[in-house]
Amino acid sequence: MAKRFAEIAFTPTVLAKQAEMGSADAYAKFLRPDVEKGDRLSEAEAAFIIRRDGFYQATVSADGWPYVQFRGGPMGFLKVIDEKTISYADFRGNRQYVSTGNLIDNDRVSLILMDYPNRRRLKIWGRVELSDDEALIGNLHHADYKAKPERAVVITVEAFDWNCPQHIPQRFTLAEFQVLQKLADQ
Repeated sequence: MAKRFAEIAFTPTVLAKQAEMGSADAYAKFLRPDVEKGDRLSEAEAAFIIRRDGFYQATVSADGWPYVQFRGGPMGFLKVIDEKTISYADFRGNRQYVSTGNLIDNDRVSLILMDYPNRRRLKIWGRVELSDDEALIGNLHHADYKAKPERAVVITVEAFDWNCPQHIPQRFTLAEFQVLQKLADQ
């Protein structure tokens, strides 16, 4: 776990619960001054991000209710702009605008990016800026993807963390399964 993620996640209540349950010593090391900050994406995170064709996104309403939604698109639609910025074209969906409304009230977002075949997960916390800039939206949109982008979502990364694979089920898309099947048949 990176230091910045621990700094945000380990609130006083969380630290108290860790102490009560006996895990405080195991997690204290992540708050030491010499621990890697974990607020800038490296080549490893960038490579992982651009291979995803979807992710789970959590926002919080003005009333404090969490809202989680799957965001999908062509592989690579979530773009790494630089070591602190990721962005995507927000495609028109069911037109409820719950995430968009939540982000207007509270710019915090949490993403979970999954690699089910390899049982890997990257969690990202950030702050969002919504943009109607047509040039930016055009740069983020894949021309061959038939969805209509309504805005750009620009995320400044605050922290990230790679999770252990312990409880991640191994799943495959149909295309991934077909590749495995071909390899097995050879």
